[in-house]
Amino acid sequence: MTTESDSFPRRHARTQRFTLGAPRAFTVAPDASRVAFLRSGSGTDRANSLWVMDLPEGAERLAADPGTLLGGTAEELSAEERARRERSREGGAGIVGYATDSALELASFALSGRLFTAELRAGTARELRVPGPVIDPRPSPDGTHIAYVAQGALRVVGAEGEGDRALAEPEPADGPGRVTYGLAEFVAAEEMGRSRGFWWAPDGRRLLVARVDDTPVERWWIADPAHPEREPRNVAYPAAGTANADVRLFVLGLDGERTEVAWDRSRYPYLARVHWSAAGAPLLLVQARDQRSQLFLAVDPDTGATRMVHADEDPSWLELFAGVPCWSPSGQLVRIADEGGARVLTVGERPLTSAQLHVRAVLDVGADDVLISASAGAEAQEPEIGQVHVYRVNELGLERVSQDPGVHSAVRAGAVTVLMSATPDTPGLRVQVLHDGKPAATVRSYAENPGFSPRVTLTQGGARRIPCAVLMPRDYHGDTPLPVLMDPYGGPHGQRVVAAHNAHLTSQWFADQGFAVVVADGRGTPGHSPAWEKAVRDELAAVVLQDQVDALQALAGEFPLDLGRVAIRGWSFGGYLAALAVLRRPDVFHAAVVGAPVTDLRLYDTHYQERYLGLPGEQPEVYRRNSLIDDAGLVGPAEPHRPMMIIHGLADDNVVVAHSLRLSSALLAAGRPHEVLPLSGVTHMTPQETVAENLLRLQLDFLRRSLPPQGN
Repeated sequence: MTTESDSFPRRHARTQRFTLGAPRAFTVAPDASRVAFLRSGSGTDRANSLWVMDLPEGAERLAADPGTLLGGTAEELSAEERARRERSREGGAGIVGYATDSALELASFALSGRLFTAELRAGTARELRVPGPVIDPRPSPDGTHIAYVAQGALRVVGAEGEGDRALAEPEPADGPGRVTYGLAEFVAAEEMGRSRGFWWAPDGRRLLVARVDDTPVERWWIADPAHPEREPRNVAYPAAGTANADVRLFVLGLDGERTEVAWDRSRYPYLARVHWSAAGAPLLLVQARDQRSQLFLAVDPDTGATRMVHADEDPSWLELFAGVPCWSPSGQLVRIADEGGARVLTVGERPLTSAQLHVRAVLDVGADDVLISASAGAEAQEPEIGQVHVYRVNELGLERVSQDPGVHSAVRAGAVTVLMSATPDTPGLRVQVLHDGKPAATVRSYAENPGFSPRVTLTQGGARRIPCAVLMPRDYHGDTPLPVLMDPYGGPHGQRVVAAHNAHLTSQWFADQGFAVVVADGRGTPGHSPAWEKAVRDELAAVVLQDQVDALQALAGEFPLDLGRVAIRGWSFGGYLAALAVLRRPDVFHAAVVGAPVTDLRLYDTHYQERYLGLPGEQPEVYRRNSLIDDAGLVGPAEPHRPMMIIHGLADDNVVVAHSLRLSSALLAAGRPHEVLPLSGVTHMTPQETVAENLLRLQLDFLRRSLPPQGN
């Protein structure tokens, strides 16, 4: 397949969706003197460096350059680090993460499995010689020590490199599993949004450390058929209904003390959140396996005893949120809760927001207010389709910090707020530094400009007012109906209809090839209301598919859509939805590109799948009717058969390739021709430039070949 160096598919792949060169991972000094962040050197450079902006001048300076620190040698990543990056969908290189002390004086980071520190005021960086490969190094709040994980042990070293020692070392496991300290287990990192496994005490003398024993977890084997000489990789994968890793928590002192934290782990096995600040005792959020009940627990670090601060229950499930739980400076519990049909911010026992807002995350908790991100709630005056804003909230009311329509987030400490904004009309991300709410500086972005803007209409479709984005070819000015490409994710935790420029670039490229592209965020997707998200309980397949159909048919009354030529494409949940569409509604959908789909829902992980469908042993029929296949073959296929292209990375350890292989076998057994595109060495991400580029071209070729001719 020939490519063009300046084509959109090539530039989109080379720039990692035009994200390279954009600043990210901001940390603000509490004295308002500095902001630290990561940024690569150009829009095609994957290697991030650590930068510092000095305030109030707004001058930027380089604090740590990976090329210099490694002396020009290539990075070498351990298997644990590769897995950690896969869980976080990290496609960059160089310094991909860092941590600092509380004063933002000292930063630590891992580079090629080695430990480095940077003095952020002086702008100097150096290596500390410690055992490796190093994972997730974090300075103590006072900057005197650095804790890190190496070979499954939680280790501590002085900030000058002295006194390196292990506080907890992995003991032998009883079986094929492994015990580690300080690392997040698979479901915590993949599904709970908890990527960490240890937390410093505010005084820097102790740590809370997770001990993970994955011995109970089933072992799966992931091989690379392109390299039969390589040994298959052993992966602990907790499929729905099977055993999870055993997770315990310890208080470890720098003086050698070791105290286990006690709670009812049999009833609440999921350690979902950990918070330790000077405002109160260590705080845990633990969940039951069915995720319908959870406890907020305060820990006595001297004895390991816990006491309940708050308990939640929900007949469907309890969602987890970024930034909570935590203590306010006055010692009140800060949480996000689903109450009265709304998702609200609660401080103590008092809700501070109403159904006019749908709270997404807590960004910072100050003495006078709480900084949150939120979208329009069910009772909002305007739907504000696809928008997410930053608000200051206290007992007196709320104030919107972000003003322009778009998707906004923020990081704050003291008087300084870093506001990150993606808007519909401007490419990339704009980053402003605010001091006392007023613009003080702008952080430069080196990201490439795509060179065009999407022709997108944000609207609502159908009786349920499903959020939709409709994209037409930029050179289209007629009324002749166009073939339709549905381009959804369409499921939990994946909002695609957003008021942001770059989010719609790929959809616009497909539109420019002659399609009307429709992106619909039906029930189950985030950002609308708790009832909207939880409508998929036990009926995942029927609900998400019906909303795609309803949105499509409703929009056909407003846009020139040829309903006789409708294709659908998607990846991960979107791949599942695409296959579901052509298998069960071939009267509506005529071709599908099915990327990395979950096909037998029993083969996906515990924390995700059981949240929506319960346990497969207790609800086998629920799993069957929501799956594309079961042990007997296709589930609920309809006629006529529609063309399907199945794409899957052979190295995927999240949605393993067995899903696509079993779907292909079931299609073959049913006499249904289809195409399979295996991607050697590719995981659930597709960061390889040539692979990512050609995937777009191959999908386009398939769609052109597979849709019925005009007028049929």
